[in-house]
Amino acid sequence: MRPSTQWLGTVSAAALIVMSSTPAMAVGTNAGDSITNNVSVAYQVGGVDQTEETASDTFTVDRRVDVVVDFTGTGNTSVSPGEDNVVLAFEVTNLSNDTIDLDLSTALNAGTAGNIANFEIYIDADNDGVLDAAELAAGAVTFLDEVIEDETVAVLVVADIGLGAADGDTFDVVLTADAHAASGTAGSLGAELTSTTGVNTSGVDTVLADGAGTTDSANAGDFSDIGTYEVAAAAVTVAKSSAVISDPVNGTTNPKAIPGAVIEYCITVANGSGAATATSVNVNDLLPGDVTYDATFGIFVDGDAACASGTRGDNIAVPTASFSSGTGPSGEDEVAGSLSDIAAGVTRSLYFRVEID
Repeated sequence: MRPSTQWLGTVSAAALIVMSSTPAMAVGTNAGDSITNNVSVAYQVGGVDQTEETASDTFTVDRRVDVVVDFTGTGNTSVSPGEDNVVLAFEVTNLSNDTIDLDLSTALNAGTAGNIANFEIYIDADNDGVLDAAELAAGAVTFLDEVIEDETVAVLVVADIGLGAADGDTFDVVLTADAHAASGTAGSLGAELTSTTGVNTSGVDTVLADGAGTTDSANAGDFSDIGTYEVAAAAVTVAKSSAVISDPVNGTTNPKAIPGAVIEYCITVANGSGAATATSVNVNDLLPGDVTYDATFGIFVDGDAACASGTRGDNIAVPTASFSSGTGPSGEDEVAGSLSDIAAGVTRSLYFRVEID
């Protein structure tokens, strides 16, 4: 906007010039505000005070757009294969001198796309970094409506991790906020803001003053930051072996697997070094039709790698193991048992005995 100017007549004496500004201009003055500057000139002619001459200038404060996005988590966010609704917490701040709408978008910046899906964004109403039932029920959002000057809004980026994700895999996720004009209508996104070109106009011009974020450029009206999911998976391996304990002819001396022989089945479950702890470990074994379960021996759980030192789990008040007859998919007998959590580098076992028919 071109400032207005008034020329004052020539005077014969020194003039006293007084200027005042209403209001004082400062960083953060609202876009659209009018700033008026008044000037008065007092002078004399022949030693006599004359009527003061005055002038004023008014201009309109332009819109300075500045947006910041911050990942608020500490380090990488640990997730498990197959886990749904995993959260990355961000804050989006409007540092502009005007109320604006903010369009939100997510993108996978690094990681295997096939092992992460269903990106959504939610308002973190209580700013605790957790997606609770009320926030989930409120529904996902694609933009922030009418964000006032200096307002910070906590948001949650949510995704599902695929079962194919392996221990140590990472997924870098970018959240971008792009400045739009406030639409003035709830639930409606205004037009994207761009810098005003050419000379300053009499209206509200726009200057994009944002910095460069993770994936965006400076002075483009948007800003981005990155959060990372890191997969902590168990590296579980299972092995099953059998040993002949005795037979009707040789007893326990070099027994052979003949009818009437007692066989001990050993099932080991191992978790690899550096892996996440495996929990809710349940073992289900279908017996072949030509063996009979040895109920006298029972079922032992939480044994060691050599299938020793376990605890009998089928003959206690609250059993952790059981035998059921004919309940398998094809009518097989079943042995089932639960193992305690298996930390990295630990092996647990379940073992039981049968007799060859």
